[in-house]
Amino acid sequence: MQIMKHINKFKFIVCLPIVAFFMVSCNSDGPEIEQPEKIYYDQAQRRMEANNFFGAIESLEAIETRYPFGKYAEQAQSELIYAYFMYSDNDASHAAAEKFIRLYPRHPNVDYAYFMKGLSSYTRDNSLLVRMTDTDLSNRDISGAKQSFAELTEFLTRFPDSQYAIYASQRTIYLRNMIARNELAAADYYQSIDAHVAAIRRAKYVIENIPNSSENFRALRVLEKSYKALGYEDLHDDILKIIKLNYSDKNISESEDSEWSWNFLRNSKPDPNTN
Repeated sequence: MQIMKHINKFKFIVCLPIVAFFMVSCNSDGPEIEQPEKIYYDQAQRRMEANNFFGAIESLEAIETRYPFGKYAEQAQSELIYAYFMYSDNDASHAAAEKFIRLYPRHPNVDYAYFMKGLSSYTRDNSLLVRMTDTDLSNRDISGAKQSFAELTEFLTRFPDSQYAIYASQRTIYLRNMIARNELAAADYYQSIDAHVAAIRRAKYVIENIPNSSENFRALRVLEKSYKALGYEDLHDDILKIIKLNYSDKNISESEDSEWSWNFLRNSKPDPNTN
């Protein structure tokens, strides 16, 4: 009985490599098995088409983690920027854009990364409540808006011919006017407490540093009122001349904000065929 057990064990050991050889040979003659990296990428595309951005992020992050030097690594990094943004994780989108710029400074989609970096810095006005109620965000903290303005300005300087330049230009106009209104909201407050020197400082900042905003007329009116309150007659008369020369047909401040729509983002994902 013991002899038979040893014989069977010997047969198993001898036959195992032969069976394995035939299995490998059979597989090599069949169709090539699809690589997992491609599976993850295709899965991410299907999920984004279904607006399942959380699921798309999972698939793209899997490529980033498991195949950092794979065929789809660069494209996955690029599309993560978009997926994070559409999932409203703006910090992650900004970080992903910075990472993409750092890793692939010469990539065909690097302009998109710069654009999304600036866009994701400030998105507080993207909420449905803000758009429905027409909330004035200029009275709130706009440090993010200033960062976004600076980053989009850098984008326009680097890539003036980019397909995203027109959207960035519209966005900078919107942000520039918001920043100017924020400064003048502070000026109005200072005037209400008779702190006219501080009000003048804010108004002059708008005129000197944000010269093309929609708030120049309003800034001049702040200067006119504060100069008069302080008894600076010469300066007051000079401001009146400037207003009469440039704004003879205006009695109130008018906003010239350009239209800004977030809908274009639905169709502005990087082209997956760039690889």
